[in-house]
Amino acid sequence: MSDTATSPLANPLAARDHARAMAGTKVEAMPMLPPEADDLPEGVSVDDLLWEETVAAGGYSSRKLPRGSRLRLIDLAGDACASLLIYNAEMPTERLNVADTVKVQWNAYLGEGKLLLSDMGRVLMSITDDSAGTHDAFCGTSNAATNEAKYGEGRNSGAYPNGRDRLLLGSSKHGLLRRDVHPCVNFFKSTAIEPDGTITPQIGPFEGGRQVVLRAEMDVIVVIANCPHVLDPRDAWSVSPLRLTAWRGATTPLDDPIRLATPEGLRAFENVEDYYRR
Repeated sequence: MSDTATSPLANPLAARDHARAMAGTKVEAMPMLPPEADDLPEGVSVDDLLWEETVAAGGYSSRKLPRGSRLRLIDLAGDACASLLIYNAEMPTERLNVADTVKVQWNAYLGEGKLLLSDMGRVLMSITDDSAGTHDAFCGTSNAATNEAKYGEGRNSGAYPNGRDRLLLGSSKHGLLRRDVHPCVNFFKSTAIEPDGTITPQIGPFEGGRQVVLRAEMDVIVVIANCPHVLDPRDAWSVSPLRLTAWRGATTPLDDPIRLATPEGLRAFENVEDYYRR
């Protein structure tokens, strides 16, 4: 007889009692329901909180956030890799366009003051704070084939989950399909393009506690996977937990410095304002 069959939890009533006894248990990586952040951003109350979660190594999460909300990502131990997808929550066929994000801003290196643009010329989210400075808009994320080639295992349910399948799981929670998993940006891991075109990864690990704050310029769906960067040179599959905190905030005012920073950015904000004028 198998160990499973002889386990006390093979009895449905015992399994139910065990599950109920776990209520209130806290582990390193989990969502907090309701949110109860212990280090709230200045001026933010518990009542403003929309989302608080620690995403495990190899984990993923997703959430719908309203226009004006802020999302803070913290690289807790210095080895997180936050691969991010963004969709227009009202019309998910509009989504993050990494190519436009780069070319419209004449800059391929993301940081404070930069915008994350959609394929319809609108700002989905803007970066209002960045203490990391190591982000990647070139490489996208890993997939089953790249992980199998590097680590000997690439299955979503295996020991070394890949970023693309994790993003698919997060997107599917909102009715989206594999075809909807578009190129992502990676926060906390960066790549530099050398004069000869060589891509040089800057993977770390870095000092823990680095953070990025994003402001939602539209009602958005965000999907985040926390898997090793596809160009991570280390032989071992390595990534550390990522903390997410979101809270309500005001929509961007007309005199906002990020909105006014460049003519191209201003046009993208005006496109958002026109969209919500309907």
